[in-house]
Amino acid sequence: MKNFIFVLLVSVCCFCSCKKKVVLAETAPIQPKTAETIQSENPEVEKLRRVFAKMTERCKNAIPNGNPEEFLADLHKVLAEEKSRHREDDVDLLYLIDKKHNIGSDYVPQDLKPVKGTGLWNVNRNDLSLRPESYAALEELSQAALSDGIKLLVSSTYRSYKYQEGLFNRYVKQDGLAEAERYSARPGTSQHQLGTAVDFGSITEDWGDTKMGKWVYTHAADYGWSLSFPRDYEDVTGYMWECWHFRYIGKEACKFQKKWFSNVQQFMLEFIDEWKKSE
Repeated sequence: MKNFIFVLLVSVCCFCSCKKKVVLAETAPIQPKTAETIQSENPEVEKLRRVFAKMTERCKNAIPNGNPEEFLADLHKVLAEEKSRHREDDVDLLYLIDKKHNIGSDYVPQDLKPVKGTGLWNVNRNDLSLRPESYAALEELSQAALSDGIKLLVSSTYRSYKYQEGLFNRYVKQDGLAEAERYSARPGTSQHQLGTAVDFGSITEDWGDTKMGKWVYTHAADYGWSLSFPRDYEDVTGYMWECWHFRYIGKEACKFQKKWFSNVQQFMLEFIDEWKKSE
């Protein structure tokens, strides 16, 4: 895969084939194919070009060398898993929510399950809950951690719009609006409102260096949990690094994010959101 360039341009797009590899390159190949030919072979390749053209430059630059057909195959695995895991009366598991995408004050996940202290994990509060899909994934993750001698601490899960509103306002009063927005979401824009995000451990930067933190970093993706706000991507996510904040997105989505989006959740979610909206 590393020998093939995957560059999707907004204004210029030339195509070639080489041993079943479809390469979108900046310069004309020796035996070019027209866009019409490629589209007739697989219309989704043209859709892929259109969607990537709408991505930010930093997202485009994060895409590794690769093959569009392989990318599409991986994408459909992600979408199939999402469809199989989420219920029709709730929002998609890969729903894009961030500073620019608001879910509103009325949204509450369906059939939230209480997250109480169990033999699988510890909690630091008694009012925690998750969507059923995320709860099941947390059970899987926690059982694996226990097998390695680690009992996870769940510190924060679902937050209602009203709860987030009070939290955000308190932080603004404490640190000022500009600083608060670096580490706290305005109400209606928090992943926690989806019921699919968990804050683990102490909710401090040193948690990532603990035995528990290191284990979660290493194994979370194997069970569908993705780090939402990585280090050095505040300009992309809108939030400073949070080593403790993981969102359940599914195992295939975690693989997809790592393979094609430099393991940055925000890049992948923005792409999938645009893919679903595109005709």
